[in-house]
Amino acid sequence: MVRTERFLTAVIAVIALAVVGSAFAKAHQHKNGEQMLGSQIKTNGQHVIDKHGKHTVAAQVTNGKIARISVKHSEKGDVPVKKYKTKKKMAQADGVRMAQTVGIHPAAYIQVQATDLGTTYIGYSFIDDNGDEVIYWFPYEMILDGDTGAIDYVPLA
Repeated sequence: MVRTERFLTAVIAVIALAVVGSAFAKAHQHKNGEQMLGSQIKTNGQHVIDKHGKHTVAAQVTNGKIARISVKHSEKGDVPVKKYKTKKKMAQADGVRMAQTVGIHPAAYIQVQATDLGTTYIGYSFIDDNGDEVIYWFPYEMILDGDTGAIDYVPLA
């Protein structure tokens, strides 16, 4: 009986820590990688697309497609990059996250281009010095091998 009570107490404690821990999760920053790369997609080679604090983000372009994204910290060197996929458009052309603009809008402000027609997006992410996950989103068609290594993206609640 005592063992059962201790076991249940331990299970409840672990669940409570998991719930509280997720409440303090760091933020996700969504960036439009397609816009940042721009016309450089037409030129083979490595192209710097963004500088985020001490991090430099570069795209390796091969035959008009992104072969890989690499991130380098100015002091620590190469940073691990995670690859996501989703059907939801996470970044708009102006860099504002789509989910922030959801709601009731006058018809004049809703653009046809903002409508999601089932496109798959591939995101490349890294963790910055503040612990935030920074994700660069590209349409699937821009990626040389979009499915390899990509995991389903689950947004923070």
